[in-house]
Amino acid sequence: MANLAFIGLGSNLQDPVSQLQRAVTAINELPDTRVLNNSSLYRSAPLGCVAQPGLENPDFVNAVVKIETTILPQDLLQALLDIEQQHGRERTFRNAPRTLDLDVLLYDDMQMHEQGLTIPHPQMHMRAFVLEPLLEISPEATIPGIGSAKLALDNCTDQVLERITDAV
Repeated sequence: MANLAFIGLGSNLQDPVSQLQRAVTAINELPDTRVLNNSSLYRSAPLGCVAQPGLENPDFVNAVVKIETTILPQDLLQALLDIEQQHGRERTFRNAPRTLDLDVLLYDDMQMHEQGLTIPHPQMHMRAFVLEPLLEISPEATIPGIGSAKLALDNCTDQVLERITDAV
């Protein structure tokens, strides 16, 4: 049986737009997985670690994709981590610059917390760079245990996003 999941994508190194485009292709090539929809690309300032040494433009490019998959959540996370690694992801410190960041945001209406994986993503309701693209492709989205993604976005008024392209 196919499940619906939403994946958050982000990058701020090595041509972020290209990184996200290639990531969507890689996600679509996962076994028993199909990308159903993807958002526009959005640029935003980094949250958490603003000072990112060696970067002239530390802004992130973000998007969200909706997938249909039979891959179980833990296996999906591992597949996404493998894609990150193939794109040169290094985890030097928390909120460090990155070539690619892929997060399982939602998986059906599931709520779970296991080692290394929490669904829904534990901070998605506080991140405009996740909520805006999510709502673009799923206007009625709800976050299990939180509520309306639209109401969550209304609480992120201090975060500025710039839509930079149509769908990935």
